[in-house]
Amino acid sequence: MNTSASNYIQQLINDSGLLHLKGNSKKSYPNLDFSNEVILITGAAGSIGSGLTKQLLHCKYKKLVLVDIAESPLYELQQALGHKTNNVKFILLNITEKESLSHLFKTYKPTLVFHTAAYKHVPLMECNPYEAVKLNVIGTKLLADLSILHTVKKFIFISTDKAVNPISTMGMTKRIAELYLLNLNNIEKTKFTITRFGNIFGSNGSVVPLFINQINAGKPLTVTNKNISRYFICKHKACNLILEITSFENFENSIFTFNMGKPIKIIDLAKTLTTFYNEDIDIKITKIRSGEKLHEDIISNDETLVPTKHKDIMHVKSNSDKPTKTLNFDELLNITPYYSPQEIKTILKKYV
Repeated sequence: MNTSASNYIQQLINDSGLLHLKGNSKKSYPNLDFSNEVILITGAAGSIGSGLTKQLLHCKYKKLVLVDIAESPLYELQQALGHKTNNVKFILLNITEKESLSHLFKTYKPTLVFHTAAYKHVPLMECNPYEAVKLNVIGTKLLADLSILHTVKKFIFISTDKAVNPISTMGMTKRIAELYLLNLNNIEKTKFTITRFGNIFGSNGSVVPLFINQINAGKPLTVTNKNISRYFICKHKACNLILEITSFENFENSIFTFNMGKPIKIIDLAKTLTTFYNEDIDIKITKIRSGEKLHEDIISNDETLVPTKHKDIMHVKSNSDKPTKTLNFDELLNITPYYSPQEIKTILKKYV
């Protein structure tokens, strides 16, 4: 591991606050004005949703509508915000339920939507593909369709690098959602944009909390392959950049990605993390799990990165003149829990 990689990993650990280190870097907040906006955040209690919420509290806004299906995390977010909840609504709701979601739009009339709700755990979605389709594809479609119906101005979709050249159920469902939104941009007034980035360092269910739990339990750190690598970005930076994108004037047909440095080998991450503990910690190599890649991509072969006015935000430009692939939602909507994981994956492969 070279010095620059080690320094970057240590900076991510420091910025994440996971180890409660002294001298954590001071956080900056966007100076953005949402005074006229009713802002809806789905998955508000998750890593990105809660991060966006906390940064928006430093901005002017008309109203924040925070939606999540997870009761305890939503309650914890409410408690964490404390008295800073003026014009903030906490809504327990499943975004795949049309009637509930439609009532939400009629009641609060959002003008800006941040769609962060998704199933993201790759191996778990390999075993539960119907749920991935229901939330990541059908839930996104329902939310987008209602946004158009209720004249939402801007819709920001949180995607993932796993949607690039996807091999996993999770990646495929996120890519299909991307394609649906790109098609809508060609025909609707609501402006849809996509932010695509790698792993949020220290997020729920990610590798760093797993390593910390293994260390605290006196167990070896488990790495699935000695060469496996991932792109990482700290939550605060990712949320900061997502909010910055709302100020971009060219908002049509847009996919954006962020400066995340070079991919980090997971074994290097494990080794660096052990240096913060005064004890010998073993690292055990296991095996690649279902749906996992050895390395992730930021763009596909027919895409190019183009600089924007912000040094850490890049526009993902398509090099293809072909129209965005049309989706057969009759087939996707007809997927049921009785389909086998392989049957569902075979259907998804048609569209990616």
